[in-house]
Amino acid sequence: MSAQYLSGQRRNVEAVVSKILVVIPTYNERLALPVTLSGLFENQPEVDVLVVDDGSPDGTGEWVDEQMQGDPRLHVLHRSEKSGLGMAYLAGFEWALERDYEIICEFDADGSHRPLDLGQLLEVAESGDADLVIGSRWVPGGAIVDWPRSRFLLSRGANLYVNTVMGLGVRDATAGYRAYSRRVLETLDLSDVQSQGYCFQIDMTYRTVEAGFAVAEVPIVFVERELGESKMSGSIISEAFTKVAGWGLARRTKQARELFGRIAVRKATDVNGSNGDRNGAPATHQ
Repeated sequence: MSAQYLSGQRRNVEAVVSKILVVIPTYNERLALPVTLSGLFENQPEVDVLVVDDGSPDGTGEWVDEQMQGDPRLHVLHRSEKSGLGMAYLAGFEWALERDYEIICEFDADGSHRPLDLGQLLEVAESGDADLVIGSRWVPGGAIVDWPRSRFLLSRGANLYVNTVMGLGVRDATAGYRAYSRRVLETLDLSDVQSQGYCFQIDMTYRTVEAGFAVAEVPIVFVERELGESKMSGSIISEAFTKVAGWGLARRTKQARELFGRIAVRKATDVNGSNGDRNGAPATHQ
């Protein structure tokens, strides 16, 4: 397994033993969630799991309540209504920060994220080499299984658009398979995040990069969900397109100002140096 790091940002710090929480948002995932949890605990028995349920009519949250009685690693956060993926994750992050977790992961309930890939993300996260580790479909070694061509083109095109407009240097900015260090979530102003779906992942990547944290991508295999229904919608895609344009403009404007500022300083230094050379030069007499 080879992680892809954003250039110049890799951190070298002593590895620590971390407490790990996997946050899983759910809405009507009663059929898929038991399989997902079984795979997670089989592959990573040391992690805790928080299910953030948005009042699922199919009884997902109540099923978790029952399972919690026999497993102290499992927790549930009940929310009264469906308010989107982004808000569910933010609620999970807040819950984690109120406790002693050092690594907080994002994970889909629907089976599209393979539990066996989590070890790769945690290996990098626990090493201290990166503050955000993304399970990426678009780095060497990454793959997608059973996606229709339309979905493939949507995801690939979205990430190319994000990189062209924003220049984050992340190949899979829309990915939802992630591991954050505690200090990232403590540093970012999470109360200011209002994005959903695709846009939420891009937003969090943008804020993490802008704050100067190290980001790494590790290859994963993404599997099309077999149970339940996709939450993707036209409004989520539209939101992402519009907000990315705004963020890209702000980021490119900031970069341009910084560049012009460096050029101005360099020119001023050159001028001062030239004047100093002339003033300090000995007089020449014929």
